[in-house]
Amino acid sequence: MAKRKTNDATGFWDRPQLMNLIADLLFFASALALGYAATLALARLPFFPLRAVTVAGPLQEVTATQVEYAASSAVAGNFFTVNLDAVRAAFEKLPWVRKAEVRRRWPDGLELAIEEHVAAARWKNAEGVEARLVNREGEVFAAASNATLPLFVGPEGTAPLIMARYHELRPLIEPLGRQPQSLVLSARQAWQMKLDDGVLLDLGRDQAKSRVSERLQRFTTVYGQAAERLKARADVIDLRYPNGFAMRVARAGEGKR
Repeated sequence: MAKRKTNDATGFWDRPQLMNLIADLLFFASALALGYAATLALARLPFFPLRAVTVAGPLQEVTATQVEYAASSAVAGNFFTVNLDAVRAAFEKLPWVRKAEVRRRWPDGLELAIEEHVAAARWKNAEGVEARLVNREGEVFAAASNATLPLFVGPEGTAPLIMARYHELRPLIEPLGRQPQSLVLSARQAWQMKLDDGVLLDLGRDQAKSRVSERLQRFTTVYGQAAERLKARADVIDLRYPNGFAMRVARAGEGKR
């Protein structure tokens, strides 16, 4: 006689604890989704309109018209739905804005903090394009300025290097009573500086035993004596020599020390 097998496996519908757990999870997920949808719907209602954009601190270069234009083109939605990243990006596209920060200001406004570029020089790249400026951090930006600024010329990407060299060399020419008018870096890493009286200093490249700054400092200590001896104004001064310099004066002839 065949023996009947018994089935000890319990079916899903016979496990009330598991059913209750799954039901609780589904209820929680539904409540969460419903709450999220209700929050979005509430935020989109015209109960929280944005009424003002407040600029923290005075601005020197960025105008009120530019602020209004950027705000009108980028601020969309209400207090909760406005995209702060999009607003920030719109303000950072303005010519004199280096960095912008935007935050909500309860109950109906945005607060805008702007860091402006501080122009330190004009910039011309190796191709001769001169429509940009260099800030104090050595960053090139597009803007126009009527201020009297030195001119930096060099390959793209070298503005920070030129700025650092400018700060290094500028104090060294103070004994001459002159100011740098331009500083040029060639593709071969050779330097030239033009002074505000029109004299061109051909500084050359840094050498293992004779850096540009060392040659310039040595020159400024004896230039007065050399100029007095020549009785003429120099047009070009060649400082590429490790132990001296050559002067080309306005009249015919050269002097060398």
